[in-house]
Amino acid sequence: MIQVISLTVLLIAAFSGAAETSGSHQSCSKDQNPLILPAHRWSCSAGAPLEITTHTLLDSLPLDEVKDNSVRTVRRCAFSQSTPTPLRGALQLAALSKDVLENVLELDESVMQNEDVVQFLSGGKLFLGSFPLAHRYGGHQFGYWAGQLGDGRAHLLGEYTNRKGERWELQIKGSGKTPYSRSGDGRAVLRSSVREFLCSEAMHFLGIPTSRALSLVVSEEAVWRDQFYNGSVRKEKGAVVLRLAPSWFRIGSLEVLTRAGELDILRMLLNFVIDQHFTAIKPNAPNKYVAFFSAVVNETANMIAKWMSVGFAHGVCNTDNFSLLSITIDYGPFGFMEAYNPNFVPNSSDDEGRYSIGAQADVGLFNLQKLLEALLPVLSLDQRSQAEQILEEYPQIYHRRFHEQFKAKLGLLGDEEDDAYLIAFLLKLMEDTGSDFTMTFRQLSEVTLLQLQNNSIPQELWALWDLSSHEYFSDWVKLYSQRIGSQPGDSEETRTGRMTAVNPCYVLRNWMAESAIRKAENNDFSEVALLQQVLTEPFVKQMKAESAGYSSRTPAWASQLRVSCSS
Repeated sequence: MIQVISLTVLLIAAFSGAAETSGSHQSCSKDQNPLILPAHRWSCSAGAPLEITTHTLLDSLPLDEVKDNSVRTVRRCAFSQSTPTPLRGALQLAALSKDVLENVLELDESVMQNEDVVQFLSGGKLFLGSFPLAHRYGGHQFGYWAGQLGDGRAHLLGEYTNRKGERWELQIKGSGKTPYSRSGDGRAVLRSSVREFLCSEAMHFLGIPTSRALSLVVSEEAVWRDQFYNGSVRKEKGAVVLRLAPSWFRIGSLEVLTRAGELDILRMLLNFVIDQHFTAIKPNAPNKYVAFFSAVVNETANMIAKWMSVGFAHGVCNTDNFSLLSITIDYGPFGFMEAYNPNFVPNSSDDEGRYSIGAQADVGLFNLQKLLEALLPVLSLDQRSQAEQILEEYPQIYHRRFHEQFKAKLGLLGDEEDDAYLIAFLLKLMEDTGSDFTMTFRQLSEVTLLQLQNNSIPQELWALWDLSSHEYFSDWVKLYSQRIGSQPGDSEETRTGRMTAVNPCYVLRNWMAESAIRKAENNDFSEVALLQQVLTEPFVKQMKAESAGYSSRTPAWASQLRVSCSS
């Protein structure tokens, strides 16, 4: 079945009542519909209608034969057809990414002026001819095989290829039950949705591979959650995030097929992912699965090194949350580290600290081992040996990427034998003094070498003041000054310019997100908007951000904040 739908048609048809969720899921192309209006209305900024489709997925991968949302064990498919359940009560478009709207989807901002658009963004109405899907996958959670998982509260609406040739899959999260909901209600609460919306966009502007978020829609529908799993259930607001990614396939997408012995579908999915997203690999290459595995190993190491460079801890690094494209997905109990601590655990549900920030590289290795296990049935003995050798190289790949990131943060050019020691020395000083991770590197970007050498650090550089209290700080400064001084033709101005371009002033600290959430729960989305604006330029000092204290010490009230898996 092929669905190629013009957004011009979809929106107009829906507004006339033609695309309610209670309707059928028959396909309808733009050529079949009499309601096409001039291209400048409800169209992309270049004047051409925006088209979404699910045909690429459904022509290549099997669909569940059962056609309802009943929770069940699903067999022999990659997707199930699943209809979103509309949020009850009045809806509010609480946040919108203008960058995604205009530069990814290529839509004019005027599209958002019609209140019915909110229905599309939340799943309350479907695009005419839409064929919403829920993806089947499994995963290892906290080290143990959890069986079938799948999209338990998310619906894939379709895919879009923009003028730049970028392919994006549009998915709504919090849109109701699917066959994979298990005991869940298919909903997402406001607090977690605010965090996902803001962090998706923040990570993009930090230069981290990530999914994106277009919109946040909020309703008054009651959603009941035990936030900290302590028996204290409370009513919260429901919300839906429309998020985008080049692909939502993850390691668990392959694991569930291997575990079920569905090796024909495993090959189908592998071939599809390689053909669509790993185009440097020739489709008929005899070693293409090994080449695919090698690419995932390399890019997973790169992704985690980038996480570490901004102090980001994902919080739930299960195999079902690790993308095959090595982009950051499924934002839950994440956290940006404040005081430097390799044992920092953002997730209060992670009692053993399995997913501490310092363990993320090792967890990446564990997840890649599970990916290799999923691939074993389609590899020859020689290919298995090759893949195992590739996996053995992961630690070296990761350490190389890590040092590349941190050398850039320190403004180091070229390669010197003692660079690794210089980085490790600084991190040890930061750990001992509890210096703020983000602001220590940012303020090193702003201070002069002479100020460091004379220990005449301006008082407003508070993170460096904390660091300078260490008895070995002057020893590190001496080594650092010698290293910087050995870089021919490198001026103070060019060094600070390099460093401020990679060391942000602002990241989405938990206290900042919590402050915005508390206001949002009272229908005040002003701080969500402020944070979204600030985090689109994280490397640039901004007056509003400074006034809000976003580069200051964490306020005392936030010292006991906790974030859990509950969402």
